[in-house]
Amino acid sequence: MAVRAQFENSNDIGVFSKLTNSYGLVAIGGSENFYSVFESELSDVIPLIHTSIGGNRIIGRLTAGNRHGLLVPSSTTDQELQHIRNALPDAVHIQRIEERLSALGNVIACNDYAALIHPDVDRETEEIIADTLKVEVFRETIAGNVLVGSYCALSNQGGLVHPKTTVQDQDELSSLLQIPLVAGTVNRGSDHIGGGLVVNDWTAFAGLDTTSTELSVIESIFKLQERNPTFVVNEFRDSLIDSMT
Repeated sequence: MAVRAQFENSNDIGVFSKLTNSYGLVAIGGSENFYSVFESELSDVIPLIHTSIGGNRIIGRLTAGNRHGLLVPSSTTDQELQHIRNALPDAVHIQRIEERLSALGNVIACNDYAALIHPDVDRETEEIIADTLKVEVFRETIAGNVLVGSYCALSNQGGLVHPKTTVQDQDELSSLLQIPLVAGTVNRGSDHIGGGLVVNDWTAFAGLDTTSTELSVIESIFKLQERNPTFVVNEFRDSLIDSMT
């Protein structure tokens, strides 16, 4: 299901958190209320890691990741890197990237199978993204915006994109990603989807201003009504066992 949350009076919770199917990141120094919202949904299923990146709390905009890996910018300190590595599941690979476009969360949008990236990302970075996250990589824009990570949210079930994305663009992106997409908003009409929403295959967290209509669109496109964490985790475990046999 989709839950509303707020980080220190900010509805842009996607700026201060990152959510995947195998771990979650939240910024340090938030209120206990903010953490408890995440912990109530996630704590029994995946690790929730409290961290900063390069001393900054805007971790959602600086990192990109999925259940296979986590990408962090070169500004990440050795201490932060070690802390995150220790808390991550063993199967998740963490990689520090030397990239001019260092707000990785703004320039990369991904699920467990595909990634959309800013058209100007280095070729070397593109290869690291493909290797670390185990995804197919596509250089794309969303409604003419190069900051793909800011203007969409993706899971393995579906995706929410900028409200001005044309039907033609939606169809094109949908066929690339192999998931259904819908154009929509969060936080009562905001087009900064990535900033106001974090989502995985069984739950989503949206800013406190998100309306019930927006929430119902989110629950519908990400298929959150019919899924629960144990179902998803068992599904992953089965696929993992299949791949190892």
